[in-house]
Amino acid sequence: MAQTQPTSALLYVGTYSVRGSKGIYVFNFDLESGTVQLQQTVENGKSPSFLAIHPSGRYLYAVNEEDELGEEQSGSVNAYAIDPESGQLTFLNQQLTHGQAPCHISIDRSGKLAFVSNYGSGSLTVLPVADDGSLGEASQKIQHTGRSVDEERQEGPHVHSAIVSADNQLLYVSDLGTDQIYIYRIDTEGGQLTESTTTPTVRVSAGSGPRFTAVHPGDERIYCIKEMSSTVAVLKRTPQTDTVEIVQDDVSFLLETYSGERSGADIHLDSKGQFLYVTNRGNNTLAVFSIADVGTLTHRILHYTGGDEPRNFLVDEPSQFVLVGHQETDNITLFKRDASSGDLSATGDQIEVPSPVCLLMVHRS
Repeated sequence: MAQTQPTSALLYVGTYSVRGSKGIYVFNFDLESGTVQLQQTVENGKSPSFLAIHPSGRYLYAVNEEDELGEEQSGSVNAYAIDPESGQLTFLNQQLTHGQAPCHISIDRSGKLAFVSNYGSGSLTVLPVADDGSLGEASQKIQHTGRSVDEERQEGPHVHSAIVSADNQLLYVSDLGTDQIYIYRIDTEGGQLTESTTTPTVRVSAGSGPRFTAVHPGDERIYCIKEMSSTVAVLKRTPQTDTVEIVQDDVSFLLETYSGERSGADIHLDSKGQFLYVTNRGNNTLAVFSIADVGTLTHRILHYTGGDEPRNFLVDEPSQFVLVGHQETDNITLFKRDASSGDLSATGDQIEVPSPVCLLMVHRS
């Protein structure tokens, strides 16, 4: 007997604590109409900006970007349990990140480790995840060093994200301050990261500022959005040796005539690895690329996102909705995606949320 497709999902929105934001917002999202209903507001005044969902779908994690705890002036991360029926969040515990201004968190695919990127101090923290979803004390902290050519923004390391490979073997860590992508091997049992012996780092063009990576489903291509240049780098991983090299760099997703602010924000692939999507906050646009069999990019189209500062977005393939969160205009706009062409069309609908920074969706079973 064929399984029926879910008709609703849970939409979790992390925010900055400005303009009346309460913290984390939980919505019920109708997968057919795109309408939402607020389910819960989780009070948190410390800018619970970036979120991550446990692979089991039972737990959610949020970095507190404004926390300054203890002698280290450390940030922190909160763990929450997700109610299987309502999707509402219940606080489990909090742990220090042992770094300043944590801006990103990811969970390894086994659900045993959390990786927190401390932008302010340029460090990466590993936290073990217990069976009940709570976080243990940090098992490792890695401090990056170095700088790059921009004296104001690259005066030191600024770790922006840590993305897990599809096979759960490698961690790609983007450091905006040093113009490098650091590559670590993941030891889920020991709760530790070790530097890759074949390619410990990949250096991108000077002053470009790597921000996020997206891993191709086949694991042989990695796409890095670079914030300061609004360009994408395409990297190739050789599975037999785990060497990583750049095969296409500085692929712009802006018009050649564009002379405004370059502020690349977010990057996502579709599940088949046929299309790549990236946003630029400088002109509030979302670009669509097609991906060749060899992994290289061809620019297809540029869309206005319908708000100011499109910081984060999500591509929900079961419903073919694309949701774009705007940090400065307090709104999430909706698009419909054509799965065959990859193109988007605005629905005209939007969700009002103060300063949305991160959007995640969990489908109801």
